[in-house]
Amino acid sequence: MNNIKTTNLLLLIIVIPIVFYILKILSFIFIPLLLSMFIALMFLPFMRRMKKYHIPKFLRILIVVLIIAGVIIVGGEIVEIISKQILSADSELLNKVQVKLTNIIVLVENIFGIQRVEGGNVILHYLKKSNKFSNFGSTIDFIGDTLSMSLMTVFFVVLLIAESIDFQKLLNQTILKRKYSSVKVFMKIESDLIKFIIVKFFISLFTGIGMALGCYIFDVEFPVLWGLIAFLFNFVQMVGSVVSVVVTALFALVELDATGTWFLFVLFLTGVQVLFGSIIEPIFMGKSFSINVVTILIMLMFWGFLWGVPGLIMAVPITVFLKIIFEQYTSTRVIASLMAGPEQQIIIPRKIKTKIEG
Repeated sequence: MNNIKTTNLLLLIIVIPIVFYILKILSFIFIPLLLSMFIALMFLPFMRRMKKYHIPKFLRILIVVLIIAGVIIVGGEIVEIISKQILSADSELLNKVQVKLTNIIVLVENIFGIQRVEGGNVILHYLKKSNKFSNFGSTIDFIGDTLSMSLMTVFFVVLLIAESIDFQKLLNQTILKRKYSSVKVFMKIESDLIKFIIVKFFISLFTGIGMALGCYIFDVEFPVLWGLIAFLFNFVQMVGSVVSVVVTALFALVELDATGTWFLFVLFLTGVQVLFGSIIEPIFMGKSFSINVVTILIMLMFWGFLWGVPGLIMAVPITVFLKIIFEQYTSTRVIASLMAGPEQQIIIPRKIKTKIEG
């Protein structure tokens, strides 16, 4: 019996790295598939409600597709309006940007003792040295990969909404072997995912409003743009909030000449991010999903390393899904208990509890 346990443990140690390697290599399939599952689960309650009113299936699918298309169109219109505002900016602002960037680069050169041939455009000098123009092909590849992943995600969403792939049946036949458990787990996953989307949306919305308000108060150009950037970047856990503050602060450095005013502006932006991202969001996330902060941070680092930005976006939903699955088995309930926050106490069977204490 001990030999069997040892063999199973060794096989598990070998299999886990292989699984993660496959997830890394086939990320172009798994990322759209998981993302489409989360999007489809959001619309399932709406689909069930329409079904109660005896709306035909093809019409239900068409309504959901139109809603998704409407969101994309509205987002595109907002981006187009902001782009026109940026392009219509006067040449004086562009000249100020160039002068400020040049002064910053010269200051950094003086601090670190970097020697450069004087004369010529400082910005172009470093752009040429960094070979940014030679990376044009990589940029095209990145845009192509993003577009293909987006199309695959939309395709999978339509399949899931059309019930071509029954997620509940898949759970019942693979992970869970009992129909009642699969229904219960499926409803729990659906409920928690909707909670996550609602919390994340409103936290991001108020963060974006706070950033736009700060730009408006301190008279920084394009407050709507910086608010939109903060709103979108806030969906990227941990990294997004830092990037949005840094980018906005660097742009504000061009317009705010007074050093004290610029520091107050940066302090205001940091306060907004800390208030919503580091205080309010963890409170609501912890109460909604009963997952401790350490678990969330570990999963963010792991999925961010594995899948990059999409991994950071999907880390919390994946963690919630895994925790719910672990709660269904006595052998993995200990792991779910370690993942749980202080608000939730998972009952551990006496045999496992004795084994842990021993």
